[in-house]
Amino acid sequence: MTLEELRQQIDSLDDQLLETLNKRMEVVKQVGEFKKTTQTVIYRPEREKQIIDRLSANNEGLLNRAAIEAIFLEIFAVSRNLELPERIAYLGPEGSFTHQAAESRFGAMSDYLALPNIRSVFESVDTRRARFGIVPIENNLEGIVKETIDLLNETDLKIVAEIVIPVHFTFATKADKLSDIKTIYSKDIAFGQCEKFIDEYFGGKSEDFFTEVDSTSKAAKLASADASTAAICSHIAAKLFDVPILFDNIQDSSQNRTRFFIIAKDFVNQRSGNDKTTIIAKLPDDGKPGTLVRFLQEFESQNINLIKIESRPVKEGDSFNFWFLMEFEGYFLDENIQVVMEKHKSEVKWLGSYVKML
Repeated sequence: MTLEELRQQIDSLDDQLLETLNKRMEVVKQVGEFKKTTQTVIYRPEREKQIIDRLSANNEGLLNRAAIEAIFLEIFAVSRNLELPERIAYLGPEGSFTHQAAESRFGAMSDYLALPNIRSVFESVDTRRARFGIVPIENNLEGIVKETIDLLNETDLKIVAEIVIPVHFTFATKADKLSDIKTIYSKDIAFGQCEKFIDEYFGGKSEDFFTEVDSTSKAAKLASADASTAAICSHIAAKLFDVPILFDNIQDSSQNRTRFFIIAKDFVNQRSGNDKTTIIAKLPDDGKPGTLVRFLQEFESQNINLIKIESRPVKEGDSFNFWFLMEFEGYFLDENIQVVMEKHKSEVKWLGSYVKML
């Protein structure tokens, strides 16, 4: 078979794919009309997971689960925008890893709102200027994002889903040769996470060769305007500002990952069978030792697997008191979880139950 004949087969299959996708969108449109009349929530992460699980289990072809997920998450995003256009607020600027996380779930067609800080993302969702917000919650190398935890405590927004993405840095430049580069732009944390690459290719350069800027997105923007400069930035930033990528995956650790929360107002997921629940616990200061220990023992007695606990200071008053953000496996309406939640309902704030990604 010739190359031209193979290409003709691909063209024919592409035509069939397009026809099938259009048929799917016709059904999606009907679903959207039904949801509007019943005021049903459009975004259902647990339903999307069920579809991907089913397709992966039935798959007998060359596509692996990651490929199936990447393809169908984009299809889901397009489908949701046919049902009801969504505005998504995220911690900017454009080209940030938060932007990348947002597009990984809501696709290229959604209306995105890049905001300057985490608080503004919360306010945008709380005032319904945006339907969903994307904020970082933790990095496995750098730790927890305290501002996100504090704002979950201060507001009544709910966690819809979590997103985990690998943090891959690229080296992007319009220079023809490395020797033509006079300046490298990036954020301080990116320089720190790419030290091995920097030492290998630019060891011995003076400090003013490396210029710190507010974000890796800004680094890419600056590199796009001057061929004698380069940027250490995200893949999406290099693509956004049309800067050629010379080296990819230049970070020191291949295990660098960041977790994000999707937040929304008045949102409750349905049970998926593989859920995680997040709460805030404000335990009474009764002067008795072991209050936290006794609380944690109740999770053990109910066979609830605790995943994370983070303490934050109570800002009112002059005492050294703390409240706790806790994550554990299970759905908030599970019988064993309800035992603990009901017993401590005046001390516990439920933030959401959602599909577990980690």
